[in-house]
Amino acid sequence: MMSASTVRIGGAGAGYGDGTMATPRLIRDGALDYVMLDYLSEFFMPQAGRARAQDPEAGYVMYFPDELFTAVLPDLLQRGVKMVTNAGAVNPQACAAAMKAAADRLGLSPRIAVVDGDDLLDRADDLRSAGRLGEPLPKGVSYTGINAYLGAFPIAQALALGADIVITGRVVDSALALGPLIHEFGWQADDYDRMAAGSLIGHILECGAQASGGIFTDWDEVSDYSDIGYPIAECRADGSAVITKPEGTGGLVSVGTVAEQLLYEIGDPRSYHLPDVVVDFTEVSFEQQGKDRVLMSGAKGRAPGPDYKVIATWDDGWFASMGFPMRGANASEKARAIADSVFKRGANMLRERNKPPLRRSRIEIIGDEESYGTKARMAGSREVFCRMTIEAEEEETFGFIMKELGTASVSMAPGVAGSMMMFPPIPLARSESFMIPAREVTARVTLDDKSEAVERISHGPAAPESQTPALPLLGEAANVIVPLRELAWARSGDKGDICNIGVVARRPQYLPYIAAALDDETVNDHYGFMLREDSEVERHYLPGSHSLNILLKGALDGGCTVSLRFDPFGKSAAQDALDVPIAIPSSLLPEG
Repeated sequence: MMSASTVRIGGAGAGYGDGTMATPRLIRDGALDYVMLDYLSEFFMPQAGRARAQDPEAGYVMYFPDELFTAVLPDLLQRGVKMVTNAGAVNPQACAAAMKAAADRLGLSPRIAVVDGDDLLDRADDLRSAGRLGEPLPKGVSYTGINAYLGAFPIAQALALGADIVITGRVVDSALALGPLIHEFGWQADDYDRMAAGSLIGHILECGAQASGGIFTDWDEVSDYSDIGYPIAECRADGSAVITKPEGTGGLVSVGTVAEQLLYEIGDPRSYHLPDVVVDFTEVSFEQQGKDRVLMSGAKGRAPGPDYKVIATWDDGWFASMGFPMRGANASEKARAIADSVFKRGANMLRERNKPPLRRSRIEIIGDEESYGTKARMAGSREVFCRMTIEAEEEETFGFIMKELGTASVSMAPGVAGSMMMFPPIPLARSESFMIPAREVTARVTLDDKSEAVERISHGPAAPESQTPALPLLGEAANVIVPLRELAWARSGDKGDICNIGVVARRPQYLPYIAAALDDETVNDHYGFMLREDSEVERHYLPGSHSLNILLKGALDGGCTVSLRFDPFGKSAAQDALDVPIAIPSSLLPEG
């Protein structure tokens, strides 16, 4: 434990594929104690596992050691900033070795600790025998990964041992911030409110600039995306924190940007389950304390129970997409006629060659607002893009379909533009999750070739959920109609096959009218184009942030690793909600 009064943590990444400009800028201009980089997701982990199966020295974020790490290491050490990242994915030891080699080439010697123990792949047979793994695997297929979600205490222990850099396997994203805070402030495992507060800080930082103006509803108020500042949390021992960003950078830190991130990719806000705590977000509140400074407080926690979550992944079939632009009158109809014909021709060829048929296919016409269903405002566009996606049992099936698509510009309807988009097939990753007693998973910290186990305390049964907050009552009678975007900010994302849509009232007085308008019937009608017959809609109220979290269960075509939709993550779904008409009293009309 250290005696810091304030700890500054920078969130330098929003996941695998985010840019690399943020980390050097945060380290140089952020006056940081720690920088955290989050790379892992349900989408990336199967890719990492597949890479390791092909090369035992792969399976981590391959560009990290020689590109980003090498670029920032001198500044990191000179300024005394510690780095915590899950770039190790399914092979953190190999990642650490590559980082050490990169540091050696620079003549530098950082102390790099590895946190692992999450990898249960070599226990696959035992897990199946015990009935914890039950989904059948295709013939000849092995798991690409089986990983438990570890918590923050192994990271805290690595820092206590003197690590400059902590590289982990599968830990929950928020642990990258909670671990340093446990180390710095000496928080105890059964101080659940502080565990919740630190997890909230990690949740806000884990998606990088999404807390500082990225994908914000009021995008036109955000300055200079080219130099957007990534968020910094000024963390206090009581668990509260001020969210800010480096001075002189673009972006925006406001109640709206931070509150949107609070609601991003969560389920029931009373029960955000993590290895160290179950967080209750319902009373989290925000206060603007000046330009680009927002005070955040109010997270509550309770015991997480005795288990860890585990996800197993394996490959089953192939996914491929292709498409073409179409121009001219009746562009949508012509594009669909071509796509239908291509799939029909491909099916005939597969049948004639005794090849397995397509498992699934999907045609989406982009440009005619087809995805808006009955809420579409536009039809008859003279310029559209036809996206075609397939799921197939064999990789070579894609070749048959592509050959027939190649005939479109010479043998089918007129108006196909010269350039076609073709993406090669990739394995389709399926997954299964289960719970395992934490006592059966041993987290390890390795530093300077010495390893030690980090035991998780016994938490006992998970505490019951808090009561569902009652929605506020309506006040004056409503007599005018305005679109939701004038009354609220909104953000959407995914959790498996669930799309969540967070709606944050710009003023507390708006929320009763927003809640009344976004009832189950309206939500079902507005999102009918996404929902299946067995889909469910849930609404949750967060009084602290004057917000709603709406869950669309079964809305993402199975989830991001198997979905054929052009938005498999549901990230654009909030845009639909912002168009919903809301009845309010004229006395509450927004100014201007």
